This record gives sequence, structure tokens and C-alpha cells, in this order.
Amino acid sequence: MALDAETRDQLIETVRRFVAERLRPLEAKVAEDDAIPADVIEEMKGLGLFGLSIPAEYGGLDLNMEEECLVCVELGRTSPAFRSAFGTNVGIGSQGLVMFGTEAQKARYLPGVASGEIVTSFALTEPEAGSDSGAVQTKAVRDGDDYVLNGSKRYITNANRADLFTVMARTDPSKPGGSGVSAFLVERNLPGVTVGKPEKKMGQQGAHICDVNFDNVRVPAENRLGGEGEGFKIAMQVLDRGRLHISAICVGVAERLIADSVAYAAERKQFGQALSNFQLVQGMIADCKTEALAARALVMETARKRDAGQSVTMEAAAAKYFASEMVGRVADRAVQIFGGAGYIAEYGIERFYRDVRIFRIYEGTSQIQQVIIARETMKRGG
Repeated sequence: MALDAETRDQLIETVRRFVAERLRPLEAKVAEDDAIPADVIEEMKGLGLFGLSIPAEYGGLDLNMEEECLVCVELGRTSPAFRSAFGTNVGIGSQGLVMFGTEAQKARYLPGVASGEIVTSFALTEPEAGSDSGAVQTKAVRDGDDYVLNGSKRYITNANRADLFTVMARTDPSKPGGSGVSAFLVERNLPGVTVGKPEKKMGQQGAHICDVNFDNVRVPAENRLGGEGEGFKIAMQVLDRGRLHISAICVGVAERLIADSVAYAAERKQFGQALSNFQLVQGMIADCKTEALAARALVMETARKRDAGQSVTMEAAAAKYFASEMVGRVADRAVQIFGGAGYIAEYGIERFYRDVRIFRIYEGTSQIQQVIIARETMKRGG
């Protein structure tokens, strides 16, 4: 549901101010503590950030895709770990339920998802099923009014905080690939669900990923999302949307790094003049700005197409591919512009350099995006 222009602008300005005044001053502390302060999480709930994409009838802000991307650009101007705190509620952890859930399922869970009282998580990746997401080995066997789940998931974002998992499990072993996979809403408190300790990661300290194990977990059949065998289709549609969300975050991070680089280049003196006077430094800034503008244009155009009801599988993959690769190059140039200062922790540039590396991997690697882009382009005849 599109907001009127005044309301949209007020929301964006509120988020911009929250990022600048509350989140940016905490970046180093969150990285050091590997945790987001509880009072900040509560403020995020109060701003409605957990419910950005949840329909208004369930208490969410019900943003359309373009509006969500505009908000994400603002959220990208600080450490990505902050966004991760509620990102699964907005994206991959909730959208299967929003798009494919029954009215009873939505009424039961979505109000809590929108308020942040329920934290959601998306459990697809396994030890042997990463980019090959159709190779899911977690099993779900029908037993009366339940399904019995057994298996393990790996690198699951927010698993240590999650109350509700969207789990992909194989219900028909006779069908190869994604055709035998179904989706389930699995509550954290069910007997047999266990979550491993958070992994030590290269970046995004404060955002956590864990293994999730299912040992004879009985899930009511009424908690299946969609029909049997529709899990892979659900996952792919959820990821289409999630890729635009991540792409917009990449644009925001790039814009933050460009602003920091310009400010530093204007202040830092070498050879008797500001770094910004040197054309080779200007060239790096120009390349950063050009790529960031191109990414923003692609993301927003694709978001508008999705809002208009068009299929954007190819465009979303292109946005994710270009924006995630772009922000990696921008971060690398930022380190170069800052020089030695970019390599030490005090300025935070090296932290962003590490933080953005994951954008080329999760929600589909760059190589998977290339496969999707080529496949869809050939389907369309060019």
C-alpha cells in the first residue's frame, strides 16, 4: 500500500535521523561487544521497523517495495548489523507467510512479527545445500495431523533470537531437486528444536548466524506453508523480494562510504594540499559515485516494476549482483583513499570493508545471480 508523499517523506526523515543520532555513534561499541543494545532494539520496535513490510491489518507499516527500498537506503548508512536485527522480520523470515500463509496462520503470527515480539528466521541453507538450494536433505514425514522434521540447517540469520522459523524440508524423497520440498512454520519452543552457538564471522559483528537442528520435531500440518512440494517456489519468490531489500542496503552503505571518503579527502593534506585536489583521488571518487548512482537507479526501477505487478526475477537478480559487487568496490576504494587510516579500526572504514563482503554471498551468490540473469534473459529472447 503506497503512502502519500508527505507521510513517506516523514518516515524517511525519521529513519535518517535515527540512523544519524542513535545508531552511528554506537557502531564501534556494537562491533566490539558483538551485540546490539536492548534499548536500541526497543526503539526499533517503536519506530515500526520490524513491521515495514507487514500488512497494515496485522499492525505493520505495509510499505510497498519502492518505499521499503528508500527506507533501506537510509538504514544502509550505518553498520549493516543494525538492519539485520529486524531484517528477517521484514524480508525472508516473514514474506513466505505474508505471500502464501492462510488467514489463520497470518492472524496467529503476523501481529507479533510486525511489533517485533516475534523474531522470524529463514531456514533453507544446509551443510550440503547452499547455492544448490534444491538439494535440501532435512526431511518432513507426515504422521497423522503432524509432520515429523529431522535435519540440520546452517548459517541461519537471527536463529539465536528467533521465535519462528520458515523451514524448507523434503516431503517427497522420490522427487529430485526442489520439486519435493515443502515449507513449514516451526516455532522455536517445539521439542526437538535446538540452536547452536553464534559463529565467529569476518564482519557484521552484532548480527548472528547459527546452526539449527531438528530432532523428531512434530510440526502441526496446519503449519505447512502452501501445498506439499511448493516450498522451493515459495523460497524463490521470497528471495526475489529479499534481493531488492539487500540491494538497497548496499546502495546506502556505498553512499555512506562515499560521504566519508569525500570528507576525509577534503581534510587530509599531503604535498601541501588536500587529497581531494589530486586527480587520481578524484577518479576513485568519481567511479564510486557513478556506480552508486547506477545501482540506485536499477534498484528503484526494479522496485517500481514489482509494485506494478510485473515479474522481476531477472531484474532483482541483476540489482543484487550489481549493487553487492558495487559496494565491495566502493569499500575497497574508501580504504585506498583513507590510506593507512583506512586500515586501522579507529575510522571504521576497515569494518565496513569486512561488513560488505557477505552481500556477494547471502541470498544468492553473485555467481547464482549471473545464472539467473542469463537464464531469464534467454527466456525473454534478449
